[in-house]
Amino acid sequence: MLTAFQPEPTVRPASGFNASDDGIALRAAMKGFGTDEQAIIDILTQRSNDQRQQIASFFTREYGRDIIDDLKSELGGRFEDVIIALMLPPADYLAKQLHKSMEGMGTDEHTMVEILCTKSNSEIQQLVDAYERLYDRPLAEHMCSETSGDFRRLLTLIVTGVRNDASLDPAKAKDLAEQLYAAGELKVGTDEEVFNRILAHESFPQLRLIFEEYKNVTGRSIEQALESEISGELLEAMLAIVECVQSPPNYFAKRLHWAVAGAGTNDGTLIRIIVSRSEIDLGNIKREYERLYDKTLESAVKVTFVNQTLFIIATNFN
Repeated sequence: MLTAFQPEPTVRPASGFNASDDGIALRAAMKGFGTDEQAIIDILTQRSNDQRQQIASFFTREYGRDIIDDLKSELGGRFEDVIIALMLPPADYLAKQLHKSMEGMGTDEHTMVEILCTKSNSEIQQLVDAYERLYDRPLAEHMCSETSGDFRRLLTLIVTGVRNDASLDPAKAKDLAEQLYAAGELKVGTDEEVFNRILAHESFPQLRLIFEEYKNVTGRSIEQALESEISGELLEAMLAIVECVQSPPNYFAKRLHWAVAGAGTNDGTLIRIIVSRSEIDLGNIKREYERLYDKTLESAVKVTFVNQTLFIIATNFN
């Protein structure tokens, strides 16, 4: 039986934290000729997001300035992207990433899957609230205009909050596993609606039990079943749910490897995962990355970056 892992963050609240001291130091780092980038790195990468929000509030009260606007005016490139990602509240940051994945020509379904299919219902609700506050438009409405078919239906179920995070009924798991079997491998064609309903409604702990029962009932893993019955973006979304039910560090380690190992680095994915998971389970992800690829995440990043982003990610997020 799979057991839940113990999340290990790499960024924790700094002891002896004082928002005013940090705010004054950051103001000094950005005031006058030149910018003390090292001071910005030393402070912001070693504070929790809640502490960064306290610094931002002090900055506004004391100087009447928006610290994010000041940082944007002083920094540039991927260094700026990392620092701004650190300064935004987590739900706001991911809402902005979702908006970016849907705006303009084309849609980045990989980013949508990574953000939406890996979250609990309570986390999704925070994203939905942030998105509407930031863009004056429901996330579900925008998402439906950019996706189609069963993929859209699955994401819509997730975004509308149908998942019951509290559900855990071992007696029900075998029945639901048999429903998945009957909707896929046991018939000609696939009833995607059944897969969508179960994968979007049941809690992650309940899905873990269902997947174990599926293996008992059929002799095949749920991944094998999905790969033989589903394809395209819907398959990617469902596999993301399955992987995060079984091991979130494994899923995110693979995403990071995809970001750094392909032809051309996907800097946005690299930054997004490292920043957004740093206070959750980045320690677990780094260990899983090393187990899977026989190299540390830091060494993979060093090959990729030759600028300040390397220093921030590889050195400070320990």
